[in-house]
Amino acid sequence: MTTLDRRLNAFRPDLADERLAGQVEAERFVAGEEAFVSMPVVNVHTAPDRYSGMDTQLLHGDGVCVFERGAGWAWVQAARDRYVGYVEESALTQTQAASTHVVSVPRSFVYPEPELKTPPVTAHSMGARVAVVEEVENRGTLYAVLASGEAMIARHLLPVGAVFTDFVSVAEQFIHAPYLWGGASGFGLDCSGLVQLSMFMAGQRVPRDTYMQANIGSEVETEVKRGDLVFWRGHVAILTDDENVIHANGYTMTVSREPLAEATRRIEPFYGRPVGFRRLL
Repeated sequence: MTTLDRRLNAFRPDLADERLAGQVEAERFVAGEEAFVSMPVVNVHTAPDRYSGMDTQLLHGDGVCVFERGAGWAWVQAARDRYVGYVEESALTQTQAASTHVVSVPRSFVYPEPELKTPPVTAHSMGARVAVVEEVENRGTLYAVLASGEAMIARHLLPVGAVFTDFVSVAEQFIHAPYLWGGASGFGLDCSGLVQLSMFMAGQRVPRDTYMQANIGSEVETEVKRGDLVFWRGHVAILTDDENVIHANGYTMTVSREPLAEATRRIEPFYGRPVGFRRLL
């Protein structure tokens, strides 16, 4: 049997994705069913237990394939990046209104009506997808009214399909956002989560984890430039120019900007020197 990455392929000894039949051994193979994330942010765990490790997160509107439900949990594979894990079943819905817009700022409130003075009911992260049914102006502020009847600030949204031209400028919007292991939203990010979300907003879909991202694009052997990725063992940063990086890191516990040379000196005693540079385009 072929050795497959369990983070990108849904298989266990007792159950597996039917598309993996002949590639893995399992007692039972199933097709899975489509569902959608209905909560602002959902943690993806390594086991059906909210205190088990969190590998990544899903955002409102993300599609998933559900292979198993039980005891309040669902074993799923994300449509966006194929990541496999367990999410709380209450965070999923079988159907949803077709997404029309994506949140384009780090975080944006959802109001019960088109009025910014009303207490918000929740907030969405950049990258979350929503269904807008109309736009309403109230005292000079344009609101996007959602299919739920709630409202968001219209200028915080972009039509689905619209993208930023520079993913580094997206990453720079997250300066000072908190570091969160497994985080992949505007409420908290880890190093590879910052890379993935920023690139997603620029129309570039890349894998979730650092070791996966270390294989994208091509190796940079000459001068580095803005937008190149620099990798350490278990860590990744984005070059904002040939001397500085932006990265979510456990030292400041934020997304921060610092000179590459300084980051290298600080990281070297723990993880060694950079192992390479990659360029997507």
